[in-house]
Amino acid sequence: MLEIASLKQLLTQPQKIVITTHHKPDGDAMGSSLGLYNYLIQQGHHVKVITPTDYPDFLAWMPGNGDVLIYTTDTALAAKYVDEASLVFCLDFNTLSRINELGEVIRAAKAHKVMIDHHLEPEDFDDYRYWDINACATAQLIYTFITEELHGEKYINKDVAECLYTGIMTDSGSFRFPGTTSAVHRIVANLMDAGAVNWRIHELVYSNSSEERLRFLGHCLSEKLEVLHEFNTAVITVTSEELGRYHVKTGDTEGVVNYALSITGVRLAAFIVERPDRVKLSLRSKGEFPANEICKKYFNGGGHRNAAGGHSELNLQQVTDQFKSILPEYKTLLIQ
Repeated sequence: MLEIASLKQLLTQPQKIVITTHHKPDGDAMGSSLGLYNYLIQQGHHVKVITPTDYPDFLAWMPGNGDVLIYTTDTALAAKYVDEASLVFCLDFNTLSRINELGEVIRAAKAHKVMIDHHLEPEDFDDYRYWDINACATAQLIYTFITEELHGEKYINKDVAECLYTGIMTDSGSFRFPGTTSAVHRIVANLMDAGAVNWRIHELVYSNSSEERLRFLGHCLSEKLEVLHEFNTAVITVTSEELGRYHVKTGDTEGVVNYALSITGVRLAAFIVERPDRVKLSLRSKGEFPANEICKKYFNGGGHRNAAGGHSELNLQQVTDQFKSILPEYKTLLIQ
């Protein structure tokens, strides 16, 4: 294992560094990665952010986005960067399966591997771990890693601040989820003092939808929403044909499940979507209901208590039926 003192010593000299994050990166994944990127380049390090797959257009405005390499687009070049790196930062994931084929490239790398994450049950592949399941976002951990572990607060400039604000804002549900503590608000205040403009970032992320994305959302809510009142549960299912009909792009399905959860009395919401290779399931819950338990036990996934995901090799109807068949097991928790 690598001690923090050794890591700090490494960072006193320019290093070749790769930063990577999970499959289909969200706001926290990209905000954390680009926030750390913008910090490290100020120290003279040679840094490359590599994502396993593409990510939503509404995140492409962040400083450093132009230096992101997508593994599926340029596999050989990405592997070269990893092979030459002395440090690999793994952000917002804790098992190498979360980064698909890139995971085995990282596993085989000679570089020291640093995990910074807030999810349960990390895999033991890292040399240094900065991990806290109570953090509302990995971007929160990047901030404290920089300021408390590396004592680099003076390098939290506008570029770093905008990226970390985005990560915290998106993963905390715009600061409304239970993990948004007073400490988080103090961090956010510091990021605003460093140049992050809250209303501008919110607009860039949440008020930047295509017409087709809104029509898709309307279709989901008017035609595909099913409320199971007996279990205080709402379900939205989407076929691959519907994804094609509305020209759904990466990121367009993000947040749809939250509309189902917003219904009065609903404690659990599911968004089940048919993808080319598998059926994917996103769960959101209120209060103490363990959405992650369902995903881990039945759908090859996991996550947080109130936000989790999984997948299945079964077809869309079979997965939907399976999900509904599970609900009686949790009825006591759902009708509290």
